[in-house]
Formats: sequence, C-alpha cells, structure tokens
Amino acid sequence: MLLSTWTMKLKDWTSCHGQMTASCWRSLASAAHFTCSSPSCRSWGTRAGTRVAYLTSLLEVTVANQVEGESPVAVEVEVEPNFIGVGPDHIAVGMNNRAWFYALGDGGVEKLKDTEYLGTVASMCLNSDYAAALFEGKVQLHMIEGEEHEIQEDRQTRLFPGRDDKCRILAHALTAEFLFYGTDTGVIQCFYIEDWQYVNEHRHPVGIRKLCPDPNGTQLVFIDDKNDGFLYCPVNDSVFEIPNFAPTVKGVLWENWAMDKGVFVAYDDDKVYTYVFHKDTIQGSKIILAGGTKLPFSHKPLLLYNGELTCQTQSGKTSSVALGTHAFLLDGLKDQPPAELARLLPQALMLKRFSEAWELCKALNTADSWAELGRACMHHMEVELAIRVYRMVRNVGMVMSLEDIKGIEDQNLLAGHLAMFTNDFNQAQDLYLSSTCPIAALEMRRDLQHWDSALQLAKRLAPAQIPFISKEYAVQLEFVGDYVNALAHYEKGITGDNKFQEHDEACLGGVARMSIRMGDIRRGANQAIKHPSRLLKKDCGAILESMKQFSEAAQLYEKGQYYDKAASVYIRCKNWAKVGELLPHVTSPKIHLQYAKAKEADGRYKEAAMAYESAKDWDNVIRVQLDHLNNPEEAVRIVRETQSIDGAKMVARFFLRLSDYGSAIQFLVLSKCNDEAFQLAQQHSQMEVYADIIGSDATMEDYQSIALYFEGEKKHLQAGKFFQKCGQYSRALKHFLKCPNTDDNLAIEMAIETVGQAKDEALTNQLIDYLMGESDGMPKDAKYLFRLYMALKHYREAARTAIIIAREEQSAGNYRNAHDVLFSMYTELQTQSIRIPAEMATNLMILHSYILVKVHVKRGDHLKGARMLIRVSNNISKFPSHIVPILTSAVIECHRAGLRNSSFSFAAMLMRPEYRNKIDIKYKKKIEAMVRRPDTSEVEEETTPCPYCNFMLPECELLCPGCKNNLPYCIATGRHMVKEDWSVCPHCSFPALHSQFLTLLETESVCPMCSENLSAGQVKKIADCSSYLQPDELEN
Repeated sequence: MLLSTWTMKLKDWTSCHGQMTASCWRSLASAAHFTCSSPSCRSWGTRAGTRVAYLTSLLEVTVANQVEGESPVAVEVEVEPNFIGVGPDHIAVGMNNRAWFYALGDGGVEKLKDTEYLGTVASMCLNSDYAAALFEGKVQLHMIEGEEHEIQEDRQTRLFPGRDDKCRILAHALTAEFLFYGTDTGVIQCFYIEDWQYVNEHRHPVGIRKLCPDPNGTQLVFIDDKNDGFLYCPVNDSVFEIPNFAPTVKGVLWENWAMDKGVFVAYDDDKVYTYVFHKDTIQGSKIILAGGTKLPFSHKPLLLYNGELTCQTQSGKTSSVALGTHAFLLDGLKDQPPAELARLLPQALMLKRFSEAWELCKALNTADSWAELGRACMHHMEVELAIRVYRMVRNVGMVMSLEDIKGIEDQNLLAGHLAMFTNDFNQAQDLYLSSTCPIAALEMRRDLQHWDSALQLAKRLAPAQIPFISKEYAVQLEFVGDYVNALAHYEKGITGDNKFQEHDEACLGGVARMSIRMGDIRRGANQAIKHPSRLLKKDCGAILESMKQFSEAAQLYEKGQYYDKAASVYIRCKNWAKVGELLPHVTSPKIHLQYAKAKEADGRYKEAAMAYESAKDWDNVIRVQLDHLNNPEEAVRIVRETQSIDGAKMVARFFLRLSDYGSAIQFLVLSKCNDEAFQLAQQHSQMEVYADIIGSDATMEDYQSIALYFEGEKKHLQAGKFFQKCGQYSRALKHFLKCPNTDDNLAIEMAIETVGQAKDEALTNQLIDYLMGESDGMPKDAKYLFRLYMALKHYREAARTAIIIAREEQSAGNYRNAHDVLFSMYTELQTQSIRIPAEMATNLMILHSYILVKVHVKRGDHLKGARMLIRVSNNISKFPSHIVPILTSAVIECHRAGLRNSSFSFAAMLMRPEYRNKIDIKYKKKIEAMVRRPDTSEVEEETTPCPYCNFMLPECELLCPGCKNNLPYCIATGRHMVKEDWSVCPHCSFPALHSQFLTLLETESVCPMCSENLSAGQVKKIADCSSYLQPDELEN
C-alpha cells in the first residue's frame, strides 16, 4: 500500500529581492516556509513534482513547469503572503493564522475559500484533496474543497498530535495517501488518509527537525536535532544512516526522474551532495555518497530532475546547474577521449544508470570496462543485463552460470550465487544460510575445498554428509603431508554402511596408508593385504620402499601382483629364492639381467642363460652358451635370429679356435669385420666361401679385392663376376670371354649383363664380335645376340634377331618356343611404343593359329580346328619339319567339318611324289580313295563385318578387301574381330571375341596367347574399342 503513495516536501528559500518561490509535484502535496532578513524583502517557494510556484510581486504568485514545458500561470492574491503551498490542483497563500485557497484548472484560476487556524502557520502541504498546516507544534489536516454532506464528518478535519501525546510536531509532509510528521521526542508517525488512522510509527533517539519523502512515498529522509541524516523505509521499518552527512545541510531533494529511483541530494549554502540508496545488492541495502557539486553563489536548489538541479538565483529568477555526478549524461560523449570515458563509467554504475554505462562500454570497447559493468550488474542483481554483458565479451562460463540462476525467486539465494561468482565466499555463505536453500552454503564450501567450514556447516545442516566430507578433507591433508589429521579424518569417514562400500574402501585404504606413514607398519600392511584394491597394495608398497622396509614392501607388491616391482625389491634385499619364484611372471629385462648375473656368479650357467635370454641380452646368452655350456649350435641360432654383431664376433672366434675357417669367415662377415674375413679367406684358400657369403652388403673395395684375388688365381668367371660388381666392366668382360667352353653359357650370360650395365659401344662391339664368331671362328647361338640387344634396349635389332630365332625354332619343329619368342618380343615392342614388324606379326598369327588347332580339336570343335588348319596349310612352308603330318590333319579335320573341297585339295597335295611315301599307313588308302573319287561340296564360311569399315567378309579372313587393312584377330578362335563383341585378355591385352572367349574359358584355365591363368569373371566386354583399332601399327 505504501508503494503507491506520493509525497510532498517543504523547501526553504531566502532572498533579498522580494520574491517567494514554491515547487510542487504534480498530483502531490505542497508546502512552503521562509526565512527573511527584513520585513520587506522575502523569498518564498514550494513545488509539486516538476511544478514550481514563486512570488513575482507582493500580490502575485506565478506557477511554472519548465520540465514539461507548461506556460506559467499568474495568480492574483489578496494579501502579501508569508507562506505558499502548491499541489496538483490548488495553490494556497497565507499570512499569520489565515490561508486563501485557489483552484488551478484548465479554465483559469478560481478562488475557493479562506481558512483560519488556531495559531500562526509555519508551513503548509497540499495534495489533491487535503491540506496540512503546521502551527505552534500541531498539524491540522482538513479538506480543501467539497460539500460537507459529501464527506463524513470525522474525515473532514483532524488535529495532530492527539490530546494524550505530550509532544510538539517540528516537521511534516503530505503525500497523496499519507501524512508524515516528526516530533521533538523523535517519533515519526505515518497516518493513512484513506483509512483515517495511523499505520506506522518509528521512534528515533532525538527530535526530528525535517522530513523529506521520495516521490513514491516509500522512502523518507529525515534530519534530527543533531543534524544527522537518516533514510527511513516505512514498508519494512528499516533505517539507514546517511554516510558523510554534513551538519550544515539545509535540505534534501529527491530525484523526480521516474527511472532514477533512490537518488537524492542534500545541500547547504555552498555545495550539493549526491546520494544513492542501493536497495537490492548482494551486500544488502545501503546508502553511498556518489559525489558533490559546488553551487554558484547565492543559488538555492528548487528541483532535481535527471541530474539537473533547478535553482533560484539572488535576483529571484531560476537557473539550472548540472550535477558533477551526472556528467555522463552530457551530449558529445562519443567525442571524448578514452580516459574521460573511463572516468565517467564508475559514476554511471554508482547511480545504476546501466543503459548509459552500456553505451560507455561500447565506446570504450575494452575488456576492463565490460568486466566492470558485469561486476556492477551482479552486485545489483541485474542478472539479465549481466548475461548480455558476459555474452558480449564471450565469457561462456559466466553466461552459462548466470543462465542457470536467472529464474530463482528467492532473493537471498540469488544474491548468494552472485556473491559466489564475485568470489565473496563469506558473504555468499551468509546469504545462503538466510535463504530457503541453506544447503547451498555447504555445497559451495565443498566445491571450494574449504573443508573446515564445510564440516562446521555439515554438523548443522547435513550430518549425514560428514563422512564424505571427512574423506575428501583427508585426501587433501594427505596430499599436503598432514598425515596425523588425515588419519583421523579417514577414520571419521568410515560409514559401515554396505550402500557406501566403495567410499568405505577408499577410507580404509587411506587408513592403511596413513598408518604406515605414522610408523604403525603392521596395522597398515595388514589393512592393505585385506583390502581388495591392487592399487592400494602398490601405493603402500611404494611408501614402505621409501621407508627402506624392503621385505614388507616386496610382500605387498607380490600380493598386488606387481611382480616386477616385487622382484626388484627382493633383489635389493638379496632374496634370490623369491626372485626365482617370481621370475616367470616378471617382464622387466632389467630384473632378468640382475638375476642372470647373480646366477652366473653362482655357477648356475643354464639358469643364467635362460635369464639372459628373458632379458633379451643376446650377447651374454651367446657368451654363456660358448664359454660355459659349450653349445655352439644354440649360439649360432641366436646370432642368425638376432643379427647381433658382437655375438657374431664371439662365434667367429669360437670357430677359429676349432679351425673351422668357413664358419669363422661367415660370422666375421655377419659382424661387419670384412677385412678380417678377407684375410682369413686369403690365408686359408677360402675365397669362394667369402665371395658367396659377402653378397650385396660389401663395399666396392671389398668386391675389387675379391676380383683381384680370383684374377691372380686365373679363375676368370669369379674374377669377371666381382669386377662387374665393382663397376670395372672392361676387365669383367675380358675375364668372361676367357672362360673355357664348359662355362661359356653362364659366362656369356654374365658378359651380356655386363655390357648392358656398361652401355659402352666398344664393349658392345667386342661382345658382338665374340658372339658372331669373328674372334674365335665359332659363331654362338643367336639367342645370346637377342639377349644382348634386349639388355642394350636395342629393340629393333632384338626384333629382327627374334624373327631369326623363331624361324630356326620353327624349322626345328619347336613351334611353342617360336611362338613364345615372338610373343615376348611383340609385347616388349608394344611397351616401348615401337611399331611391330609385319613379318613378326604375321609369323605370330600363323604360329598362334597352329596352337589353336590343338585347343579346338581337343574340345571337339572340328570346324574351328579345320579353319585354323586351312590357314596353317596355306602357309605350310613355315613348318618344314611337319609338312605331311599337318596336311594329313588338315585333310581329316576338313572332312569331319564338312569342308570336302578343302579336304580334297590338301589330299591332292599329299599325292605329290615328295610327300606320298611319307603319309601314315593308316591314313594313306583313305586319302588316295578321296583323291580318286573327289567330293567338291563345301560348307560356306559365315561372314562378319570389318571392324574398320563394316565390309562383310568371311570370319577367318584377316585382310579386308574394302579398306585394305590387316584386321586384328581373336586369340580364342583365330577369326577377325567384331566391334560389337570385343574384349581383351587382362594380362597380355590381346583382343578376343567376348562370347567365344567365355566359351573357351569354360574348359580352359589359361589364356591361349600368354598362357597366364585366367577365369571368365576376369574378362570384361568393351563397349568402345576405338583405342584398339590402329590401322598403321605394323611396320612393313
């Protein structure tokens, strides 16, 4: 109810220019009193809201509202007044004990009535309905206007104080709903006009000299007889002393700007002091002095609005003074330097002007300014604004924390959280304890690890939490080394409740550790052994080990299955028996090594060797096997597996002692002692062994040494081999060519390899002369010349040689060999992008047709076999060794396939004198009969389109009459290729008719051209075969 009230206040003015001024809060009450230096020179004034009333002549009062821009109104009065009062709708002037009331309406000024009082009036207050006049220590409250019958008789007027009150009223104030007055005995009474009764009372130790309520009537500043100032809140009956309140203060003005609640000024003749009442902060309500502003000479404050003070000057006029505490409201702040803006920011925050502070922070845009605004928002519990600020500076943690608490309605709980965020933990605890959630104080202390405070709070708030807090406290005490108190708190932490078994185990573990630390080793060790945790046994073992209690430490390590640690500690106390028991579980090479050395010292070499092997100390294993166990086989195995250089040296020395020079050389090479191995091989004629062992790891000097040795021994093949390895190709070739005929095959191969690596024309010509027989009159096999050209990458010469070789193989009847030579040369030329000689391609086609005959006849496909035999027989001169058998097969297969005319032709050829006697007896009579009674019927060959020009020609014809191109042939059937049925072998890339290739692969598992393994799933049909159709790829 009090929050909706409005207040009215008095103001003193003194002047020597015959003017009296008053100011009035709109819709409020009014009061005026004066002091005067002479009877003829008086200045009076009062106000209501932003309305000011002042005497402009002895019989005229002017009412003005500069803030809202209203036109001044002049009121003619009947007497020269010595007090003025102004209200929302009325003005009162008076002299001595009489007052005249005027109505201020839209139609002008209207005189209402005059009233006489029981004594000389000292001051008067007005609201919209009532007037309150102070005279001779009493206040009379009465109606300003209204018919008597409209108002209850007991509500028309009342005199204060009552008859029983033995006090004098020294100050009063009237609001829209309340009358306040203060007495010489220090009592402040609040009278509620609507209910016509007292609603509040405050007793002060000394008399009240002045009352100044705020515009809402919810806060009241009063000055007592000692000139001390206080702020009184009737709502909750709280009183706050105003700090640094000057004893010279003449009066108080409240800020009338609606958004600036809680700001007021106290003034004297020289200075204005700005105060702010911070009602809702995390530290509670308090009043602070914001600053002071010096008043110009003889300026008397009338009105405070938005940091601007309206004053009456000595001449009786009004002027404005800007308060220094409100300098941030001035225009042009953005043009100010950053230092000035930084100075203004604390002023804005002190006055809770957060919107202006936001603009200042945006102008400064520094981390410190935003942080200062954020702290102020939390101090004043402005959570939403604080979230905006911290979101602006991207402080994610603070934003999330504030978002979590912004919906809390309990002010103490909210303030506690905010105090915690600002690191004021004691204040936060007090606020939590006074909130509806006191347990939050305990949670905060636990989170902060303030364990003493947490335990004190737990005793009062949550005794069930004491064991858990004690455990956490004990962990911290153990960490800092306070083992005595840690042990006590671990013991307090044990609950004995099965629901908290894990917690109790942690406490028991702490008791075990602390007992050992405190010297009670037996208790601690027993506790650790009983405890299920392996980690606890390890921790206690480490503590005991640091205390040099090795036996107990090793037992705990062993119980915890930390066998490496246990064995290490047993070694320190020389308990080798226990080490031996644990050794199968130990993984640390260091422990195995220590054990091995101990066993070797005891003469137990087998156990020592096993331990060295477990430690992967292979050199010591090899040493023990050779020196003590006489087991060279095991030592050799280890050296070969581990490639140990030192071990190889030991094995080499062992074999030297046994005069096994071959083995010694082998292990000297393995140990990188090539010089020693070479000398040993030279001394004992073991150079062949050394040469075989050294392999590809030796240096050029090593190879040269070996070559020179073999050269001296006249071993030309070995000398040439090692001269080649060290890059001396001329000397290598010389030795290869000197090799006797028994070795010439390998020697020639090595010579070809040497010339290929050397790429020296002179060496090449020397080898060619040798192969052609010009040096010794004995020409060598043509295959060596072919290999030489291939090694030299002279592919054209190699191709010509390959044709010659294939021709020789054909003449000798080795058709598969001839086919393979031509095929390999064909693919090599394709790889090198060299045109294929036409003769090579033709010979390969004829040989492949011959090979396909066997494939198709075996499959029972006589027609395909007959067609291929016709092609072979038409080129019978290429097969001189098998003319008669091939023609015989052609006669038989053509007859079977229904090609009677072709069969008759080949039969007639066989009847020639040079072939007739060579025909197989079992076929001779049939062939003769076939010639005597010829059958010239013939199955007509099917036609398919040319892949280049689509000319229809017989399917086995490989030369197109239309475009004159040599046609690619199918490696599965020997027919020419068709674009719509194209595929290739994935290994050799030779083409094949897709459908025919798949049919062939149903019974065959290899490609008929390259003989590589092949399945039907690997063959893919090719839609676009244009890349395979190259008409000019053959070289004529």
